[in-house]
Amino acid sequence: WSIQVPSDATGEIGKAVVLPCTFTHPHKAYDQTLTTIWRIKEPYSGMVVFKCVTHSSSDLCKTTVSYKNKYKLIGNPRHNNLSIKVDNLTWSDSNRYFCRVEFSGDFHDKYESRTGIKLHLTAAPRIINITIGSNEDHTFKAQCTAEGEPLPSLTWTGPLLSNATSVTSVNHQITKELHYLTHDGKYTCTAVNSHGKAEGAVYFYKFKGASGSWILILMFVALGSKVLVLLMGLEREGKVRDSPKSVAVPGKSPKSQARPVSLLSKVMSQPHPRSPGLADTVCVP
Repeated sequence: WSIQVPSDATGEIGKAVVLPCTFTHPHKAYDQTLTTIWRIKEPYSGMVVFKCVTHSSSDLCKTTVSYKNKYKLIGNPRHNNLSIKVDNLTWSDSNRYFCRVEFSGDFHDKYESRTGIKLHLTAAPRIINITIGSNEDHTFKAQCTAEGEPLPSLTWTGPLLSNATSVTSVNHQITKELHYLTHDGKYTCTAVNSHGKAEGAVYFYKFKGASGSWILILMFVALGSKVLVLLMGLEREGKVRDSPKSVAVPGKSPKSQARPVSLLSKVMSQPHPRSPGLADTVCVP
């Protein structure tokens, strides 16, 4: 007996990959029940993600197990080929895979790969979130989160950027914050890895309400959305009361010259466009 499999295979998120497996056996001819099995994580006792059975050389291998309907036999077990295809790859498919063949009938024999195939996943960058918020000191910051494999690098570009940035990463996601936004204009986040590039942008402007309070308006628009109605709540006559929801710029008097404040966020991502999302408008007096 022998089983031939590669040590590694590579697939791309959202696409399909073929896991090859061929075998040889000591029997000159075999025309009885043959079972094909694929496991993940470990040999012999790992979770079965695919199984099919053929009872004779004239029968197709009938699938009895296909986890999440992602697995399909593309080889012919009667020709010593147990290869399968895995569709619609997700991050959870990054595992080690083991193929196994079983004979039953006059011959009771079985053989399984011991080292298995390690499936590696890649992904072009995708912007999954971009927004502007406030720091504890009531200054503004821009935040961009992207995913990809290899982990993409993130770069902010815009008007007179601050050097104050911070980066965090978890698994296949990376976030970069740009602190202390002070200038109006377009701020662009670019994510790059060896498989592609994606961009997202936020437009940041400021204005004052009639009472002299600073207003921050956040509008998040998924790529491809139609024009949204921007709802603004302006404070009535009176003093501005502090609250946990307030966003204010300190040191500005009511007599300061009024300037518009608005913030528009759009995401442009290629080659994996951002899926449509809900538009959310928030007014913070």
